[in-house]
Amino acid sequence: MARPREFDEERVLEAARDAFWEHGYEGTSTRDLVKYTGMTQPSLYNAFGDKRALFRRALEHYLDHTLRSRLARLKRDFTPALAITAYFAEVIQRSSSDIGQRGCMLVNAVLEKDQHADGLQEAIASELAEIRGFFRASIVAARKHGEMPKGVGASDASAHLLTVLLGMRVLARMSPDPKLLRAAVEVSLATLGLPPLHEAEHHQTSR
Repeated sequence: MARPREFDEERVLEAARDAFWEHGYEGTSTRDLVKYTGMTQPSLYNAFGDKRALFRRALEHYLDHTLRSRLARLKRDFTPALAITAYFAEVIQRSSSDIGQRGCMLVNAVLEKDQHADGLQEAIASELAEIRGFFRASIVAARKHGEMPKGVGASDASAHLLTVLLGMRVLARMSPDPKLLRAAVEVSLATLGLPPLHEAEHHQTSR
């Protein structure tokens, strides 16, 4: 009979997430992981595999509790066009209140040099494709319901929005100035005929 695990897996993944989020994959040492999780190296790697395997689990944990839950909520609570605007409004709010300027763990992983092996690059690309898919599906639905005008093709428009998002996330790590971030987003929203940021913010506060 297998022995039950003698640790809280959720807590350990949260701690590992914080270590990788703070220092990046390359910058996080085994000593850091031991310090953050409170587990010994043998116990940690016996439970989760090597450092890369633990990083993938920690990234999955991060995505489950941030990106994936956020997309589900936006799809549920907003009209398609307003959901896109609300997504960017939330990114600006989170970036502005990110005291440690940790940014987005997913985007940080994109910028890591050592993310090309063992399928990690493919996993990251898949998550970015999910975001672009959210943008594309929202644009198609918004145009179908007359919520935004026809214009740039949905595929090109969603690629543009993803590029703006990645640029915002990188910029926010260096200079999380909400005015600068808002200016960049408002131009893209207006160009595509999407609602301005204040509409999404009003909707959120009035709920």
